[in-house]
Amino acid sequence: MNALITTAVFGIVLMFVGLFVKNKQQIKYFAIAGTILAFIANWYDGTLAGGSTVLLHGMVEVSRFSVLFNGVAIASTFLYFLLCGSAFERVGEDVADYFALVFFILSGIMLSGSFSNMLMLFLAIEIISIPQYILAGADKKNLKSNEASLKYFLTGSFTTGILLMGIALLYGATGTFNIREMGLGAGDLSPLALCGIILLAFALAFKVSAAPFHFWTPDVYDGSPTVFTAFMATVVKAASFIAFMRLFYVSFTGGSLTHHWQLIIALITAATLLIGNFTAVFQQSVKRMLAYSSIAQAGFMLFAIVSDNEMATQGMILYAAAYSVATIGVFAVLLKMKDYTFDGYNGLARKEPLLALVTTIFLLSLAGIPLTAGFFAKYFVLSAAVQAGGLLWLVILGVLCAAISAYYYFRVIMAMYFKTGDAETLPITGGFKAALLLAAAIVITLGVFPGLLLQFL
Repeated sequence: MNALITTAVFGIVLMFVGLFVKNKQQIKYFAIAGTILAFIANWYDGTLAGGSTVLLHGMVEVSRFSVLFNGVAIASTFLYFLLCGSAFERVGEDVADYFALVFFILSGIMLSGSFSNMLMLFLAIEIISIPQYILAGADKKNLKSNEASLKYFLTGSFTTGILLMGIALLYGATGTFNIREMGLGAGDLSPLALCGIILLAFALAFKVSAAPFHFWTPDVYDGSPTVFTAFMATVVKAASFIAFMRLFYVSFTGGSLTHHWQLIIALITAATLLIGNFTAVFQQSVKRMLAYSSIAQAGFMLFAIVSDNEMATQGMILYAAAYSVATIGVFAVLLKMKDYTFDGYNGLARKEPLLALVTTIFLLSLAGIPLTAGFFAKYFVLSAAVQAGGLLWLVILGVLCAAISAYYYFRVIMAMYFKTGDAETLPITGGFKAALLLAAAIVITLGVFPGLLLQFL
């Protein structure tokens, strides 16, 4: 709760900082300091929680898992500010407001892994979503940004209705909003409860951009300012998965209940893997390729939902960290490129060898190559599916899709190292290069020693 309060207060403070501080870089440093304080507050929450602590009359439950994920989210946001914070100025004049909106999203993320009541789940999802609608349309002079914001708002609002309907049906079937008191696994499942579970699964599948609820993702990610797409596609997506996992693991597990929704999630996972990977192959824009790549990565994170075991929990935490750091790094380099197409990367290794090297490390991690964090992340979620039993067909499909993903990631590497051209970049500072090296070091360290993160569970 201390981390949630800290992020919310910093969001409010940043709204007023913009009135008095004219130097945009100082606002960035103020935001970075806010993430450091939020991380300390979250660590303090962890020392108080021990095993698990219930707060606010059973509305919120602080546990090791929620504290660890919050730490990953805050650390990823810190890295995001270091790498991409300076690019906020290129979007518009309201830099302080952009940082404030990111902190409001972060406060919703703090709630997504610790809710014990479906009303808190609804609040967490909305606190995360509403600032994103604004950030997607922050570039007011760009029609693609306006279209992205409107499309995101309309589809997101419709999905919120589905989410509320699912919550209402479950309340009608169980008589409680508390996710630990529903008792759905104790006896036969009523049609009312089953409909509620399916509606919640569909609504949360939309939030994580899983197929066939992914149609908004490419246009929204492509149209939104690139600096905000980097945050939407990483930390926000991971938080939605954590909420998805917590709800289904706590409320909808037990007896034969798991089998009622496991097949549905397995089919959604298969569709997400196929559509995300095969569509990414045909993209000509690196930014749009990363949008479809995020759909494909969502397919792998869905393995953790469908598996429903302890290894899946570990895999989700590791995947959230590996995917967030690598994707933020790729987008940070993309922000420095003048041409977002694959041809725009031609010859980058000769002009900026450090940028090419770290981009290669990030892309190898996203592809799941050994010695990178992405390898162990994929290993854990696929192993969890094997342990769950009956999902071997899905694991085989996941391995094949991982091989396909290597093709479009290696297209960028080929362009940087093996094609002639004069890749044009914006000015690059020493601080930016140092932050990129830090991100690359995290990816490699977690790829060699994943236990450094998982030991906190």
